[in-house]
Amino acid sequence: MDCNVDGAEKVEDERSSSPAEAQSPVIDRNPSPPPDTADGEEDEALDAIGDTVYSKHWLFSTLTRLIHMVTENTEGDSEGQMQLSHDDEEDLCKVWDMAMDKDVAGFLQEFKATDILLGVIAKSRCPRLTEICVGILGNIACFPETCLTLSQNEDLAAVLLLLLGDTDPPTLLETCRLLLTCVSQDDVSSLWLQRIRQQTSVCSNLGFIMCSSTNTDLLEKVGELVDKLFDLDEELMKSWITAQPSKEDDAGESRLDVASCLLEAAKQLRSESPGGLEVYLHTFQLLTTIDEGIQVLADPDGPGKALWDFVSDVVCEDFCQPNDLSVVLQEQKSILVQAFSVLQALYRSQEQWCKYLHTLFPKKI
Repeated sequence: MDCNVDGAEKVEDERSSSPAEAQSPVIDRNPSPPPDTADGEEDEALDAIGDTVYSKHWLFSTLTRLIHMVTENTEGDSEGQMQLSHDDEEDLCKVWDMAMDKDVAGFLQEFKATDILLGVIAKSRCPRLTEICVGILGNIACFPETCLTLSQNEDLAAVLLLLLGDTDPPTLLETCRLLLTCVSQDDVSSLWLQRIRQQTSVCSNLGFIMCSSTNTDLLEKVGELVDKLFDLDEELMKSWITAQPSKEDDAGESRLDVASCLLEAAKQLRSESPGGLEVYLHTFQLLTTIDEGIQVLADPDGPGKALWDFVSDVVCEDFCQPNDLSVVLQEQKSILVQAFSVLQALYRSQEQWCKYLHTLFPKKI
């Protein structure tokens, strides 16, 4: 600012001392800005990403530093996890936030950031770094144009589906968020559904998360993803619900079928997240719309009786209390619709369950 003021005073002094200027009829005007100021504003405009104030140069340097950081770590110690410095983490989180802007997301796509982030994810031995990179991709995918380009990357799609087998909850959360974003985009949903059908590990990995995780945010997002998949693709729902779970996992523990996994997640969310519970109840409602789903739930060896007991308890203990005001019931209307719909479908199976119990305990029934 001092430079501009001095420049203005200098120009004004010259105008006052000029004989020709004193006789000139031209009206006085503000002086033109100094050349260096004009050039600086022009440089800033050229460096800005779209209509934002974000700097292209800063973004270039941050991504370049990311590549060097991962490369050096890969060439160095091949054992153990990589540590992300505070400054690097802060800058990458800024990129994560910036990617929520449409102009920035488009610029990242033009800059081939998808390939860069894919390479980092493939080489990363730092869970936090992987989480951030997947999160950036998730924000890029929020816009139809960039989501279309991102979805056409077959290598990226394969890596993302494999990441569902990761053990880091934040990484799993961002991966599920990204997949949910993609399958919710009309232009690319069919492409992702095809990939998910072909990758059989998706079903088992999501099932494992639902039956073993206690992370509320993760269970909510997995529930939303499964619910969306079932809502979009009935054939996928049929294949998953009828799939026979593997007898044991790598740790020697028995794996549950998809319906049982959904029930375990719903139980976990009962007291923590009514919204999450509603999503799982809607998924069960979807299962009752197909014959295969009814058969699985009606099977005496299946989860139908446990589901009946759980939903009944939720309705009687958590909702529909004698002293509830009408406004409370109005607020609970959505989840009650899902619950009663499931109970109505299961009610027809009670006779079959009773007959089965009679064969097991003939003297007690």
